Amino acid sequence: MAETATIEPDLLTLAEARARCVDSRETALSTLLDWVETYLMSGHVDLGRTGAVCPFTRQAAKLDTARLAISNAGPQDEETAFALIRRSFAELDAIPAKPTMQHFRTVIIGFPACASPAGVAMLQRVQKRHKFYSLRRNRMIGLMHLDSDAPGLWNPEFRPLRAPLPVLAVRHMVEHDAPFAARHPLLLLPYLARFPLTGAKRLFSHLRAGA
Repeated sequence: MAETATIEPDLLTLAEARARCVDSRETALSTLLDWVETYLMSGHVDLGRTGAVCPFTRQAAKLDTARLAISNAGPQDEETAFALIRRSFAELDAIPAKPTMQHFRTVIIGFPACASPAGVAMLQRVQKRHKFYSLRRNRMIGLMHLDSDAPGLWNPEFRPLRAPLPVLAVRHMVEHDAPFAARHPLLLLPYLARFPLTGAKRLFSHLRAGA
């Protein structure tokens, strides 16, 4: 597969991203940061529950364990994008955090050059290629983009994974992922292996609430 030259992106704290966005050329980073801070970390009228769209990201922001980056990889750069995401798993574990708060670390990478259907399809392949890799490590990998049709967990008419630019995010699996485990069979066993008692209780409560 043909591959264009790419520059390895910096992982930035939210404060570093804000400072860099003063530069008018950082339009993609500014878009990503604004989406993280005003969408993921805020409530939404169509969400179907109270709280932030992504409580995980809100907590990561408070603990300074969220990292952002922009990649210039395009639809033809699948191996570059794959290598970047593979590295992000190691970079995730290197984010400084107290032992009791390490599960709130997350890496969020925007791919502005992948806004086309071909670009999104490439990122979907990268995500799928990491499916078992992430599950074996109790990690979650998510893809968000402008036309995502993934339904909400609490309101199926809501589309929570829509983003103004394509994004791949890697984070730790947490106990509150019971609704995701209930929806995705491949996730169920790793989730219960990691949280055998408390996870089973959360799954039961989630399934009972949806009955």
